Amino acid sequence: MSFRRLLATTLLSTLTLVLTATPAAAHAELIASDPAQDASVATAPAQVRLTFSEPVSPAPNVVEISGPGGARWTVGSPAVAGAEVTVPVQASGPAGAYTLVYRVISSDGDAVSGTIRFALTTPATPPTRSTTESTPTQPPAESEAVESEAVDTSAPAHENTAATGAEDGSGPPAWVWIVAAVALVAAGIVIALRVARSSSTRQPSSSDS
Repeated sequence: MSFRRLLATTLLSTLTLVLTATPAAAHAELIASDPAQDASVATAPAQVRLTFSEPVSPAPNVVEISGPGGARWTVGSPAVAGAEVTVPVQASGPAGAYTLVYRVISSDGDAVSGTIRFALTTPATPPTRSTTESTPTQPPAESEAVESEAVDTSAPAHENTAATGAEDGSGPPAWVWIVAAVALVAAGIVIALRVARSSSTRQPSSSDS
């Protein structure tokens, strides 16, 4: 009887170990990273690379990096190639200790997460746009504004000149009025001669009476 109990206990213990060890073995484990655990980095990396023991898929917020003074790095879209996950990042913040938190989905569908701590020995500053990209667009805008102002101010000036031409005595020249007066007098003389001729032809002669 003791032998049977010992055999049953052994089988039960073995079965328990197998059942509890199988799910743990199915989970992916992080085997390498860049930056590595407890590494000191002089230049902030442009991407994070995580290598696992088996193929994985990214979980929401696959990577989050935070540092001193509430600094948080900007994280891009991850790229997954089997067991390797690459995530572009944009570093920002002072030198000091940083914490990287990763989250992935194992092949069995379970979530796997972990933490990587590293140090940045020099401050990280995000890239800024060069001034040569913005300066070409600004002068044309200013020149267009100056041209539009010149057009707007010159149009009323012409209109005012035309409107006040009669008021400041800049009307037709004097010879125009002289020619008009002479033509009017000549027309009056011609009309008077025609009237005199017509009246003289209508008077009866003495022989007729």
